[in-house]
Formats: sequence, structure tokens, C-alpha cells
Amino acid sequence: MMEKTGFSGILHNKRMNIMSNDHHTMKKKLKKVLVLGSGALKIGQAGEFDYSGSQALKALREEGIHSVLVNPNIATIQTSEGIADQVYFQPVTPYFVTEIIKKERPDGILLAFGGQTALNCGTELFLNGTLKEYGVEVLGTSVEAIMDTEDRDRFVKKLDEVSLKTPVSHAVENMDDALKAAREIGFPIMIRSAYALGGLGSGICKDEAAFTELAESAFTFAPQILVEESLKGWKEIEFECIRDANDHCFTVASMENFDPLGIHTGESIVVAPTCSLTDEQVKMLQDLTISCVRHLNIVGECNIQFAFNAETNDYRIIEINARLSRSSALASKATGYPLAFVAAKIALGYTLDQIGEMGTSNSAYVAPQLDYMICKIPRWDLTKFSGVSRLIGSSMKSVGEIMSIGRSFEEMIQKGLRMIGQGMHGFVGNDHTKFENLEEELSNPTDLRIFAIAQALEEGYTVERIEELTKIDVWFLTRLKRIVTLKHQLMEYNSLEDIPDSFLQEVKAAGFSDFQIARFVLKPQNGNMEKENLAVRRYRKEKGIVPAVKRINTVASEHPELTNYLYFTYAVQGHDINYYKNEKSVVVLGSGAYRIGSSVEFDWCSVNAINTARKLGYKSIMINYNPETVSTDYDMCDRLYFDELSLERVLDVIDLEQPKGVIVSMGGQIPNNLAMKLYRQGIPVLGTSPVNIDRAENRDKFSAMLDKLGIDQPAWRALTSFDDIKEFVEEVGFPVLVRPSYVLSGAAMNVCYSYEELERFLQMATEVSKDFPVVVSQFMQDTKEIEFDAVADKGEIVEYAISEHIEYAGVHSGDATMVFPAQHIYFSTIRQIKKISRKIAGELNISGPFNIQFLAKNREVKVIECNLRASRSFPFVSKILKRNFIETATKIMLDAPYVKADKSEFDIDRIGVKASQFSFARLQNADPVLGVDMSSTGEVGCLGDDLHEAMLNSLIATGYRLPEKNILISSGGAKGKVALLEPAQELIKNGYNIYATSGTAKFFHDNHIPATTVSWPDEEADNNVMDMIANHQFDLIINVPKNHSKRELTNGYRIRRGAIDHNIPLMTNVRLAKAFIEAFCTMKGESIKVKSWQEYNS
Repeated sequence: MMEKTGFSGILHNKRMNIMSNDHHTMKKKLKKVLVLGSGALKIGQAGEFDYSGSQALKALREEGIHSVLVNPNIATIQTSEGIADQVYFQPVTPYFVTEIIKKERPDGILLAFGGQTALNCGTELFLNGTLKEYGVEVLGTSVEAIMDTEDRDRFVKKLDEVSLKTPVSHAVENMDDALKAAREIGFPIMIRSAYALGGLGSGICKDEAAFTELAESAFTFAPQILVEESLKGWKEIEFECIRDANDHCFTVASMENFDPLGIHTGESIVVAPTCSLTDEQVKMLQDLTISCVRHLNIVGECNIQFAFNAETNDYRIIEINARLSRSSALASKATGYPLAFVAAKIALGYTLDQIGEMGTSNSAYVAPQLDYMICKIPRWDLTKFSGVSRLIGSSMKSVGEIMSIGRSFEEMIQKGLRMIGQGMHGFVGNDHTKFENLEEELSNPTDLRIFAIAQALEEGYTVERIEELTKIDVWFLTRLKRIVTLKHQLMEYNSLEDIPDSFLQEVKAAGFSDFQIARFVLKPQNGNMEKENLAVRRYRKEKGIVPAVKRINTVASEHPELTNYLYFTYAVQGHDINYYKNEKSVVVLGSGAYRIGSSVEFDWCSVNAINTARKLGYKSIMINYNPETVSTDYDMCDRLYFDELSLERVLDVIDLEQPKGVIVSMGGQIPNNLAMKLYRQGIPVLGTSPVNIDRAENRDKFSAMLDKLGIDQPAWRALTSFDDIKEFVEEVGFPVLVRPSYVLSGAAMNVCYSYEELERFLQMATEVSKDFPVVVSQFMQDTKEIEFDAVADKGEIVEYAISEHIEYAGVHSGDATMVFPAQHIYFSTIRQIKKISRKIAGELNISGPFNIQFLAKNREVKVIECNLRASRSFPFVSKILKRNFIETATKIMLDAPYVKADKSEFDIDRIGVKASQFSFARLQNADPVLGVDMSSTGEVGCLGDDLHEAMLNSLIATGYRLPEKNILISSGGAKGKVALLEPAQELIKNGYNIYATSGTAKFFHDNHIPATTVSWPDEEADNNVMDMIANHQFDLIINVPKNHSKRELTNGYRIRRGAIDHNIPLMTNVRLAKAFIEAFCTMKGESIKVKSWQEYNS
């Protein structure tokens, strides 16, 4: 094989001389290629683009092409060292990309690897002539072909040429035409906006009133909307298709949505390969796919979605994505065929017969064969937003997804429902979900519909009746029914010994976990069931009923026998790989499904831990089940177990692998919660001892420890009775903060301003953490929050980073805007923080990563919490300091030597700002206000030579636009008004016009600041603020909520929601608004430099 890294070894030497000459000329031409990333993670565009972008950069590096990447998302793998040659942490907008092209002068550009963000930006640069002017060639699928698939009108015309059917639809550009079209087609009607990701601004309307409302909102996101026939209730089938320049074309994977049409693919449970269709039907759709892809002349990878009516064999082509999509990441993981890598090679001019080894299962020339099935289940976090409807439909709201692998539908659906991490134990056995109105729940799907099906089957609904209500295929429903039947058979036994071995085997093969078996057979009354769970495990192992490890074949990997892409199943016996005793190996637990509060940052940590372990000569083993990530890429580690992160499954892996130890501190909260359970089974947990992890996670123990060390903390009380709490509140006064232990991203954390709220929130908190104490503490207002991220070795701090939040405490640290190094704290505060951190690290004898959050006010410092795991800001501080914290931490955990930093390395001139990305536009009716519960879906991190530059870079990257003229301010309470006085003077000085609501306007006039008064939404007067928002008269809206009552549909809410629905930049935090105004008044947009990460002196 050629000496090459990664999965390449594209050709044998003997074939080198046959390669055509044109190939060599192409090689010479491309010296430098620009890759556009996807920016911050948001709903509809998440980790899958980190995965596809990393693959593309790998392919470029293998060809020796110099790569330049633009992506402000600092937490991704693709922006790490050793992947791209130059990284720009700057907004992916036409302006910045043009500046980078002028500076870097690339030969080619890749647009298909950064989602819709990259595609839209690239299309614009193509249309305005920038690419032509600087001689940049678009590699892969041409922009014409992209526009044929993106612009609905062109798409329909193009497919009509070869009489392929598309939904009857009219593209319209104003309301009158829209209504005319709607009446022509007849209701129900589907609306979508062109050029939007994840179905933004789309929906199904059953009458004219609903239609008018939705159409108005859709027009604010796109100039053109589509009015089309609704095919609700048809099946939705997807294919991934690949085609090279020689016109060799085939479908890689076929996927079927469990939910019928009318629910966005990103919101549906998806199974692959297709289950309920006959072979002839699949063949028919495959032929249609291939003729369609050829006709559109797509080179590379694309994804095609069909609506299909199985009774009549009628079909419609709904859409085609000529880019790597969410489904292509899924298809790559489902089949072991690395679509992004292959697509990048095709874009560079290779043909499919040149990728991988021809004639072997490792060639990219033929579609992979599957002997297993997979299903994808989305994860929603709708409870984190006030006012959001839980119904799911054609607009995407889910924030992450999982993929489960099994040999039967029953096995994978049960595994998958446990993986989502919403506290479910599988399809059955979830005693805490009960629906009052089943029929309603079945016919109007919410995020919990699958559990409604379980309840309906329990209550004796027939499969036909459920099919009638849900339009879900009978094929799936009969299998779900079998799970319920098995559950009832299990309930008939009262002890493990009574169960026949063959039946236990059958139940395990249908995806039942030890936990479910314990619940149905042993029927314990209460407790967390750890004891019963382990009893089932012991009994099962005695009977020799253990899972088999199966391997998935991988395409285009250099040494196919060494790529271990594995899953567990009970359907068959015997392992596909050999296990040897006493190997030097280490297991890293991944982060599971992305959710609010745990996303790509933890994937970055996991991947860095695996890489470091590999470099130290360990065999690295990864357990994770998220298809969007780089950590589940089969060439990242020596063995990838694509399976559950449950105690049962982790123990299964450890039984087989016998590793040196397990790393639990890299994947966020899921692995962290397993630490104590593993420790009780005598499993070596590397790094900080689980006993100490428990002392930091358990509120009671932690607070008691701080008292012992004489470290200040906000006054607190553990919940014993409501009277106790009342007494405590009388001492400290409102507001108070209620929070449970062992949670991530502030689940069920709430600030209460009255007794009535207190009672309501205590109820919620006790439900979230039953086994652990709930704590009520004093809530400090107007206080700075400071983060301390560090790595320690046996209690001694080795590396640290101190960053501050721009917003005052009370905004969750995952939503706050963060500045590093901290700019506005006293030296004495920094000294105190270091001193306190040293004490805590010593007391807990920390080895590995940890993070402490502090409150600071008037030189007083208090500790809020301490997490003995990597926090979400680790990638951010690592990349700005240019010291990889995770690498050091992993070396410490594995007792390997590491280099200590000298003091001067912590003094840097560059400044980084991490800003949060919110997806409120996707969540109809959600109130876009920040609080102690986290609501951002992603973040960016950008650098600058000073605070203003870094600030503007990162805010523009999360979608803010610099205002041109008019700004609306309504600034809440008195404190807010005073705080915005100075910024308002700046605005006037710089020639901006200020509009304000009555109270604020009066305050401004009293202080000699000219402001135009606007009237509140519920007033009948001139200058009604809602009309002005609808006419897009403002470039920026600052609206600070006044009171914290039960946020009724108040005027403030209507203004905030109006801003979101009309796509106008909105700020709801005084401190952030102030910083933003200072930044854009001091520094004009044109003066932001384009400067790559490599250019900032290290």
C-alpha cells in the first residue's frame, strides 16, 4: 500500500501507471482550496456538518492540497489543529468570505460541506461575480445544479422536462397571488419558503385564516413562498445517491420515515433500509432517483425525498438536496459508506472506481449490503421554552438525534428510545407517561407520540384503529404490538428462576433491557432499582445469555480488517472480532444525543481524549451512538461501539475488553452520572475518584465541604419541608433559586420572585431529581459571573483559564456571552479565585478536567458550583490559549508525562468572545428571553485584537446585523434605563435614530436624548410598534423584560416575538446590548480584519 495516513490507500502501486494524464493536470491546478463551514449549531443544522467538513478536509490533506476553512464555531473538530491548514474563526457571510478570498487567493471552493449556510453564501458569491473575478472554481456539483434544486420554480420546470412528478405547486411573491393559488389548488394546503433550512416558515393550513397568518410570517424569511398540494398521510421515503464524472451512479441507502408525510424528516423516526415496501416498489423508486440525478447533472452526493402512496404506487419527488444533509451523515453511519469523504474525492476529480479497492467489499464502486437495520430518533427539548407548542409538523424543532442498530425492528426501537436520554426505559415500562386524551394525541402528533401508541396498545386499541388515527404503516405497528405482548408474558412470572431460558433470550432479542425485565418480573415498589437491575444481569450471565458483538463493513478504509465499527445484538450468537486478555486499552464514554446544553463541545473533548490515548500507545475504545459526530467516525479510534451508554451496555463492553480504565469526564453529564455506578461494580474510573465526583455533584455534600474550607457561597438550604423553606426565604428575601442535583444545563432550575412561584417550581424540581436533594439558595442580582476552567494533577492545578460573562448572573452560563481572557475584574478578585480553586482542587484531589463557577461583586467572591468534568468552554479556552487542556488532562489520567506551562503563557494579547446561537425562529410562540434554564442550541467563538473586534465578529457570526439607522429601545425597570443612558448618547452621536416606548422615551427626554415615542401593541395610536416591526422599520430592537411574573401575553412578549418572526436582531439583556452598541459605535464593520487563527501569535 502507499504510505498514507487516514482512510485512503486509494490505489495499489501497480495501478498508478494506468491512471490517466488529465488526472495529473488536475492535481497541479489545485494548490489551495477554501472550505465553508456551517457556523453555530442551530435547529436543523447541527453536528453533522462538523462530521462532513472534517471528512472533506481529510480528503484535501491526503491530496497535499493547502486547505483554508472559514467557520466561527470554535467547538468543532474541524477547526482544531492538524485538520485544516488555515482556520478563520469569522462569520460565513458573503462580505467576510470575499475578504478572505482576496487575501488567500484559493484555486477552488467547496460549498457542499457546511449545510445551508455555506450553500447560500457560496451561491451569492457566484451570482455577484466574486468567484469569477478572483478565479475561484466551484468543485463538485455546479452552482447551476444547486440552484436547480434550491429554487423551487426551476426545480419543477427541470423535472417536468423528463416528466418526473413533483407536488402541484405555485411560487408566489405577494399575498394576493398566494391566496389566488391556494383557492385554485384547494385546502388543505402546504406552505414553504424557498431557500430555507429544516422547513423554516413552512406548515400545513386547513383553511384561509390559518393560511394568511402563516404566509405573512413566511414572507419575512424569504422573498418567495410556495403554495402546494398537501400529501399528508403518504409515506416518506429517502435515498442517498452518489454519482461521479463518468456517470457511474447508484443509491447508497434507502430510508423510510416511520411517520407519514406532513412531519419533517428531521422530526421523524427514520428506519433504514426501507421496511414496509416490496422489492418492486423500492426498485421503481431507485430508478426514478437515478434518472433524476442524471438529469440534474449532480456530481457527488445528493439526497432525494419521495412522497409515496403504497396502494396506488403514485409518487411525488418532494425535494433534492445537492449537498451533504442531515440524512447523509445518518446514511454514512448506517452503511459504513463515508459519503462526505467520497463526495470530496469526486469533487477533486476522482471517479468511484479509484476510491477504495475494486472488487472487494471495501470499494466505493458498489452499494454496501446490510444484514442489520438502523433507526434514527430525534431528541426534542421543548420543555425548555415557555409558550412553545409541542405539536410536531413540517417545521423542524428537534435539537439532536440518535441512531440505534439492531437485527430486528423491536430491538432497535427499544434501544433507540432509551438512547434519547429523556428518562424512557424503552417502548414499554414508562410508568410516568400517561395521556388523558389518547385519540387527540395519536392524530395530532407531539414529541411523545410513540409513547401514546404504547398506551393505546396497552388499552386494547387494534392495530387497524391506530393506523387509521396515525397513518403509520401496519408493518411497524404489528411489531410494536409484539413488544407489548412480550411485556404481558413477562409480567406473568414473579421470579427470574421461573423464566424459561428460551423466553429470556427472545425478550432480550426484542430489545428489552435488564432494567425493564427487573421492573416487569421482580416488580419492586420503589427505589432506583440498581440492585434489581444487577440481579437480572447476574442471572442472565449464569444462563449464558449474553449479547454478540457484530461488525459493520466499512468502505474505502485502508485496512478493512482493522476498522472496528461494532454493535451488540441478542439476535445471533458469536462475536465478529477476537478479544485478547491484558491489552493496553482505555474506554472513553461519549456524549450521546446532542441536546440543549450538551453538544459538539463534548464531542471535541471525546475526540481529543481518544487521539491522545492513541498517541500514547493505548488501544482506544469509544462508546457513543450519535450519528452526527466525529467521535462515531470509525477511523477515529481502534474500536467504536455504536451502542447505548447505559450501565448494562458499558459493563458488557468492559466484560469483553478488560480495559485499564474508563474515562467519564469528557462526555458531559451522561457519563458523569455513571461514575458512581461503575465504581460500585469495581470498574477502574480514570482521573478524579467517583467518590469525589459525588461530593461535587451532590449539593448537600458540596456545600458542607465549602463551609468546612471556609469558602464563601450564596446562602442555601436543602429541601426537607415547605415550612423550612419559608423560614429560610424570610431570612434572605426573594428572589431565590431552586435547583436539583446531578443535572446539566439547568434543567428544572428556576428563579422565584414570590411564594406562589416557589411552590410551583419546588414541585417540578422534586420530580426531576427523585434520589437527590433539591436545594434552595439566595439569588444574587447584579453580580458578575466568572468561569474557571482548569486541569489538575492529584489535586494540583496545572493549567487554567479565567473567563467572564458579559451578562450578569442569572443568565445560564451556556447562554451567556463569554470573554476570555477576562477584561473587567479586579486583580484582587483574580487572586482570590486562584486561591479558592487551589483549595477545592486539593480537597477533592482532582486529576483531570474541572470547572468552577464564581460570583463576584465588590471584591467579594462566592462559589456557585464545581463540575469535575470537562465543561462546554474547554474547546474555546484551549483554542484561544493554544494549549490543549484535554490533551493534558488525558495524559494525567493515563499517568503519562506532560509539559507544564510557564506563567507567561497565560498572558495573551488576543481576545476571544464566545456568543450563543438561539433558534427561537424555529420555535413558534417561544418567548425569546434568557434565564437560568439554558435555551441556546449552539455557539460561536471568534478572536480579535481587542474586545470590540472579537465582539462584532462573534455577534455577526450568530446572525446579528450591524444596524444602519433605526433602533428601538424599551428598557424595563429603572436600573435598565440608567444602564442604557450612556449607550443611547453614543448612538445619537453616531447618527442613529432612537425610537422608544413611552416610559423609556420619557426618561431619555428628561436626560436630553432625542427619541421618537412609539405606542404599545395594545394601544390604538399612531406609530404602533407592531406595525413598524411588520414594516421592518427597525434595524435592532432592545427589549428588556420588566417583571418576572408568569409572563402572560404581555406587550413586551409581543414585541420580542415580533422581532423574531420578522427576522429583526433582538437583544433582551442590558449588559449585552451595551457591549454591542459600544462595539459598533467604536468600530465600523469595514474595519474588522480578516485574520486566521494561525496568524495570532502563539
